[in-house]
Amino acid sequence: MGAMNGSNAWPALHAMEGGIQLTRTPADQTDRLVAQLSTELQEWGLELAFQTQSMPLEGGMVALMASLRPDFQQTHMPGYDSLNLQHTLEPAPHRDLAWALEREIWVALLGSPHRFAFNDLEALKSHVRVRRNMALAARLTALAFKTEAAERPEADWRYEEEPGFILKPGRPLINALIAATQPEVTGKLYDFSCYRATEYVILLGIAQELQANHPALLAELQQLNERHAVRSGQFHDVFLIEYGSMDAPLPARFYVPGDRLWFRNPDERSSDVTGYEGSWVMYMGGGLFSNFWKRDAPFTLESKAIEIFHWKDGVFTDAQGELQMDETVVERLVAQTQTEPEARALVLERMLRMRDPKGVYAQGGCIDTTREYPKNVSREHCDLVLPRF
Repeated sequence: MGAMNGSNAWPALHAMEGGIQLTRTPADQTDRLVAQLSTELQEWGLELAFQTQSMPLEGGMVALMASLRPDFQQTHMPGYDSLNLQHTLEPAPHRDLAWALEREIWVALLGSPHRFAFNDLEALKSHVRVRRNMALAARLTALAFKTEAAERPEADWRYEEEPGFILKPGRPLINALIAATQPEVTGKLYDFSCYRATEYVILLGIAQELQANHPALLAELQQLNERHAVRSGQFHDVFLIEYGSMDAPLPARFYVPGDRLWFRNPDERSSDVTGYEGSWVMYMGGGLFSNFWKRDAPFTLESKAIEIFHWKDGVFTDAQGELQMDETVVERLVAQTQTEPEARALVLERMLRMRDPKGVYAQGGCIDTTREYPKNVSREHCDLVLPRF
């Protein structure tokens, strides 16, 4: 795991495009940082799973790159397939889900085709914790199935036309987000879209990290949510980083726990039904994607693709001439396809392709080329800039 000198760093850097980069490392501290990273990874039995290289920068600094060793990558993430990590990594029955998720996050980041850059090790550790929080929250989130409705627990939230759902003064943000998304707290399922639910899951994961490690920023986030909701495009701009592109798509089976992503509906007619243009989900780790309508039946990549495929069969025109979706038809056909190997293989061959560009409905499938993850919120190197309302 030794660092490389300047003369051979550039060719090595070119060959090592993904993994993790720690950008602010004093050159004379490189070996110490590698040792710290190795010690950190001992918690998950990964201290021998990674390799490092360093590239000289100006001012006596280096960028330290860390990635999976090729043999470890081939065994556990061949072709950047991260969906089986919990199955291929050594079982740890004495450990809890949070531990397993953190281990999976570390491996996926180190084995990523995209390079994740952080200022220092503390920022990286914060990022792992936020992703863990989000994945755990997504597993607990359940909504009522009404794509056009909107409601929140009245004890915590009030609605105003322009700012949207805002916190009542003095109601803690973390508790309010949990009450809105986790029915054990209130005994009720609330109606709102899966897209808005992903925002709440992301916000909750960030807020929980701030509570533990950056309380001053949590106070700012609390005050902001008492004034105005941050949502939709602005939420993306404020809180998230998108990686991958149409020109350089991410591998179809590469996901990191805590990623937000979109599955596209490639059928033009059924995509005109409100709420069925596609599906926003969180990757929860262990090969599972969120199902906020049926929390106890999370999706695999394959089952999600089959569901979206059959949306074309559930669409119908109601008495008012509006397109609607018959979920019972969709459920029946999904169950049928799952029991017929040949039909299932044909559906997956069609659906597990990269999506077509926006506005195009041709031969593309449901797989998006990008994912989204939260900006760094560590105390020393925070990238989050909250808007002023």
